[in-house]
Amino acid sequence: MSFVNMVENDRDIFHQKPYWKEFKFDMTQNPTGESVTVAEFRLFKTRSFSRQLNRTLHISIYEILREHANRQPELTLLDHESIQAGDEGWLVFDVTAASNHWLLNSKYNSGLRLYVENDDGQSIDPSLAGILGRRAPRSKQPFMVTFFRASKNQIRSTRAIKQLKKRQQKKHSDLPHPNKLPGVFDIHVPDGRQVCKRHELYVSFRDLGWLDWVIAPQGYSAFYCEGECSFPLDSCMNATNHAILQSLVHLMKPESVPKACCAPTKLSATSVLYYDNNNNVILKKHRNMVVKSCGCH
Repeated sequence: MSFVNMVENDRDIFHQKPYWKEFKFDMTQNPTGESVTVAEFRLFKTRSFSRQLNRTLHISIYEILREHANRQPELTLLDHESIQAGDEGWLVFDVTAASNHWLLNSKYNSGLRLYVENDDGQSIDPSLAGILGRRAPRSKQPFMVTFFRASKNQIRSTRAIKQLKKRQQKKHSDLPHPNKLPGVFDIHVPDGRQVCKRHELYVSFRDLGWLDWVIAPQGYSAFYCEGECSFPLDSCMNATNHAILQSLVHLMKPESVPKACCAPTKLSATSVLYYDNNNNVILKKHRNMVVKSCGCH
């Protein structure tokens, strides 16, 4: 279930530091008799306005526990992520703890607060860091998605959900015992398989027979991506919105639509010293040689 951002406040560059941005969601419209298993806060980040696109930004998400009239509110850290200023795309933060508090009692819902800092601990205005808010195009506005699990006594009346559960029961005997990861549906991961993540892979130029022209290095850690992309896609899987929907459709039509694929989401370069065709010594940085992170696509 998705929740749109209701209220947005920020302390911008015209105010005293530290800068922050606040978001609030209406959590009163929840399915009856169901409990939250995972809640994710999703933000879209564009390339930073800073010229230093290679610098690291540290983004922290806090739950606002209690507000005070004459002093700063009480905060508790929910999630944190470090990215490059030049990165662009969706950021996913785990806010399950806050969501559970708000569902227990809506009066505790004071929203979320976001801070951005550089490596020196200096506060960065979120807007200048590329964080989009309510003024962004609708497709890139912040939202929260929550996965619920129905209680044993709860009967869902929606026909589509009943049909989906029926299909799952038919296929249950063909599947190994599932790993119970959070979500509306159980994630069925074959025995011995793990969720999508990065694995070690060392590429030896000697084994490839390239040392007659490659001077250095003799090899490098390339890594590779492997694992299951099964619904619901947890935040650790770095899933695209398309992958989330594809996985959901796969549950309803497994014979027509395949699962999302585990693939690199971020790659980095590696420098290689080698001889060219004229026996000149060349040092070149080759792009997209090392897998930095994996995700579901």
